[in-house]
Amino acid sequence: MTFDGRLFSGITVLAAVAESGSFVRAADALGLSPSGVSRAVSRLEKRVGVRLLDRTTRSQTLTDEGRRLYDAVGPHLTGIEEAASAASGSANVVQGKLRVNVDPFFSRTVLASRLPDFLAHHPDLSLELIMRDDVGDLVADGFDLAVRFGPPPTGSLIARKLLETRIITVASPRYVAEHGRPAAPDEVKKHQRIMFYNPVTAKPFEWEFHRGKKIMDIPAEGRLLVSDVETMLGACIAGAGIAQVMEIGVGQMMRDGLLVDIFPDWSDERFPLYALFPSRRHRAAKVEAFISFCLESLSAAAPAARKSASGTSTRRRA
Repeated sequence: MTFDGRLFSGITVLAAVAESGSFVRAADALGLSPSGVSRAVSRLEKRVGVRLLDRTTRSQTLTDEGRRLYDAVGPHLTGIEEAASAASGSANVVQGKLRVNVDPFFSRTVLASRLPDFLAHHPDLSLELIMRDDVGDLVADGFDLAVRFGPPPTGSLIARKLLETRIITVASPRYVAEHGRPAAPDEVKKHQRIMFYNPVTAKPFEWEFHRGKKIMDIPAEGRLLVSDVETMLGACIAGAGIAQVMEIGVGQMMRDGLLVDIFPDWSDERFPLYALFPSRRHRAAKVEAFISFCLESLSAAAPAARKSASGTSTRRRA
């Protein structure tokens, strides 16, 4: 069978544009000029007889025909890349650029202080941690993986659970001294509460209290509403009110006495952290190295955190 190298080259360029979203980023990845990428796609379109990309001044997106072609050839291109990596022995080498869509709270509170050691351990790796409010399209945005709190989105992404952390209700010693400590969850309705903004509903997250199989719902009401976790924690430490937070991010604050657990007997709700991948196929060594880094960082940040629990809740949080 005759192999058409020009057709294969054009498809490779198209895949790079689809995965990066622009001629400029595709050109950078392929070592070509943007105009060279554009000409290669035009030649491919002429060859197959249909328009494969919708072009604007800011971005390039696949047409329906282009999407069908990319979806059909994508797995084969991945297989070729993996075969070449395995043949050269580089499949086990942590190198190149790793681009991660990461939860801002997780990055700030768990990963940031440990990044120098990770980079020093992998000198041939370039790491991009991009903070996003949601997962988005990993392939179109050029991400190797995502690390996000909350239940994994429906669709084709492959999810691996890294952790389940407790949801706890906290206040500062100053607030407790000035306003008293509620004796039961329903008494928080009489107190100042710091609410957290839910971007999906454009309303505050509802409050829940879990003890075994019992769940108590409390209406989301409070004078202070925020959309940033660090702002919420700072306000809570300053005495602005009571807040519900993930335990993974406040362990040191609790140990330092800046915050206290108001209802230790009502903290059985769990919230998951997932690593999300665009493909089930063999993952590069750089991806596996980053997952190991996340697990080690989680273990150091919350050695008592539960990685699994019965009756868990998957309520979406920041």
